[in-house]
Amino acid sequence: MSAAFFAPASAAVAALWLALAVDRWLGEPAVRWHPVVWMGHYLGSIGDRMAPRAADAKPRDPRLFIAGALAWSAGAMLAGALALALQKGAAQWLPGWAAALVLALALKPLFAWRMLRGEVLAVEAALAVSLEAGRAQLARLVSRDVSVLSEREVRESAIESLAENLNDSLVAPLFWFVLLGLPGAAVYRFANTADAMWGYHGERNGRDWTWFGKWAARADDVLSWLPARLTVWLLALAAWQWPAGVAREARRTPSPNSGWPMAAMALLLGVRLAKPGVYALNAEGRQAEAADMRRAARWGGRAALALAVCASLAIFAITRRA
Repeated sequence: MSAAFFAPASAAVAALWLALAVDRWLGEPAVRWHPVVWMGHYLGSIGDRMAPRAADAKPRDPRLFIAGALAWSAGAMLAGALALALQKGAAQWLPGWAAALVLALALKPLFAWRMLRGEVLAVEAALAVSLEAGRAQLARLVSRDVSVLSEREVRESAIESLAENLNDSLVAPLFWFVLLGLPGAAVYRFANTADAMWGYHGERNGRDWTWFGKWAARADDVLSWLPARLTVWLLALAAWQWPAGVAREARRTPSPNSGWPMAAMALLLGVRLAKPGVYALNAEGRQAEAADMRRAARWGGRAALALAVCASLAIFAITRRA
């Protein structure tokens, strides 16, 4: 293999496919080596110190908003700087094949398709045992109260989670990897983790996150805006059908982004997906069945493959223009 093969673009593309292979065959790294776990430790420590107790929260608190923005920015800059140092160090000091391998191993923990697919399909397997088992498995995926959900609602929630997290856990990190390399993927993963831990309106776990977490929520909205809509196209490719009316359905959710992949999945499957008391997507659709869960997972796998191909072509195109 010639040395010319590992030009910067080729090394990035090789790293992308190697990372996907590691995800498929090995899954997640050990907790102690997982950078997203490290991000969670930082966010948890800062949040516990700075977010006010629910009883002490003010209806308007600009100083807390600024504090949250600064804490978010410090964490994002640290994540991006470490990723940039690793990427540049590997390119400068290692042969091309080794640099691609190091980049792949660093990129892999920043996305998680195998784990997402496994957790969602485990909900259906648990439902085959009992409703309680299905609810317990679903609780690993969602933050909503699962104790009163019916079998239909458990299945709907699992399909929604697969669609939403197809963007958050795969498409968006790789989108930012294509544009900004490993630092882009690392900053996005930090932003998404911060939104999951801080981005709540009101009380959660005894603390009020309305003002402290507002910056984290808005930053994730901005960084996920394009990838969420790209996920619709990838799902359409996977199903070989356009989800007509997806924009209308997506606007039924309070989120500016998560509604897009969820609405696409509902329309493509022809099923109703709903969060009780909040929204109903494709409300006239039929009830989701076990086969729909498997089909959603299969389309997610096809979307991941389409993403890898598109990302590879985009990397070569961007590098050629540069």
